[in-house]
Amino acid sequence: MPKPSFLPGARAANIVIALGAFALGWAIYMRYALVEQSGVGLACIGMDTATCNTRAIVIEMFGYSAFGIAAIITAALQFFRPSVPMFTIALMATGIGLVMYNNNLSALAAGLLLISFARPWRGARA
Repeated sequence: MPKPSFLPGARAANIVIALGAFALGWAIYMRYALVEQSGVGLACIGMDTATCNTRAIVIEMFGYSAFGIAAIITAALQFFRPSVPMFTIALMATGIGLVMYNNNLSALAAGLLLISFARPWRGARA
């Protein structure tokens, strides 16, 4: 008898949805409230605050496509070895990457996450 496909249970799905929504909300806040606002950029010139440091780190990370690379690596790991924690991390990284200008790699990661639902899952209960 073949192993069942990857599909998180109801309780795990609620946690995955909550963490995915949190990551997406964080990315939207960072992009539209801190990164794209020219007033924040002007205010951060010569300032050393936590907000300005976070903004600088996020800008540096999407300059190197770090969000997209993280999304594709975690989605590939999820594809080859399906598990709920890796799916959650990959979903969060993909959501952040899609919002934070790393669309190409994050879109590929989203496709891998969708395909991972068809993979056999060794942790499934028959």
